[in-house]
Amino acid sequence: MKEQTLAVQRMQDYIGENLSRDISLSDLARVSLFSPWYSYRLFREYLDMTPTEYVRSLRLSRAALQLREEKCRVIDAALDVGFGSVDTFTRAFFREFGLNPSDYVKDPVPIPLFIPYGAKYRELRKEQIDMSELQTVFVRPVRKPERLCIIKRGVHAEDYFPYCEEVSCDVWGILMSMRSLCGEPVCMWLPQRYKKPNTSTYVQGVEVETDYLGAVPEGFDTIRLPEEEYLLFQGPPFREEDYCQAIRAVQQAIDMYDPTVVGYRWDDENPRIQLEPRGERGYIELRAVKKREK
Repeated sequence: MKEQTLAVQRMQDYIGENLSRDISLSDLARVSLFSPWYSYRLFREYLDMTPTEYVRSLRLSRAALQLREEKCRVIDAALDVGFGSVDTFTRAFFREFGLNPSDYVKDPVPIPLFIPYGAKYRELRKEQIDMSELQTVFVRPVRKPERLCIIKRGVHAEDYFPYCEEVSCDVWGILMSMRSLCGEPVCMWLPQRYKKPNTSTYVQGVEVETDYLGAVPEGFDTIRLPEEEYLLFQGPPFREEDYCQAIRAVQQAIDMYDPTVVGYRWDDENPRIQLEPRGERGYIELRAVKKREK
């Protein structure tokens, strides 16, 4: 991987770990191991935003999640993420999300949270994946209740990267701002019964209660999913830079798995579900099943 890519990633990591402190270009240059001028140039080139814009967006999104989850005072959220005053924070919050933080505490509607995608992952997409050292994949049955799923459809996408190119990665920020039955957004491969003409197989969404009365973001759709059993496949923890290999390893295990050995058959009438790849827990994917008839 190029040293410039790793330098940008080090700057991103430093910002994430020091968000409540003052962060200067000198600090970023020190961790990037390049000059301040060149560090600034690399940051803009790789992330399409300046360090100042990046820090502000990340602070505001962290504060929004704190306001949603903790229902804390606006001043506490502002100070916790490094804003010097409530007035500055309130103006910035309104410019970013279109509403005041005090109103958001009362009614946490979907908003486009900023998701700090790492620079190194763009490079990892292009690298060859070594599948020679596969590790144990754990399998267990889970039951999901009947639910609504608020989804953003693409056009032709069959997988994550084409989907992001069609609808942009900003969709995940909106989904992260919404409460989910399973605690996080989901990615899904839709069977034909849930697709609309000229829309993608791969979608991202959030699962909510069937009587959900909250806002549905503009451009999103809803589908109703039945109560269903799934087999959950979970790989071991992995280094973030190995996430592509971790996904491929679990998906290969699914392709080779015979559900009849545990009394099930595949149910291809319901979506296949993917959770966000996170190194500390391992990659997780769920595939719908039916009890096998005796």
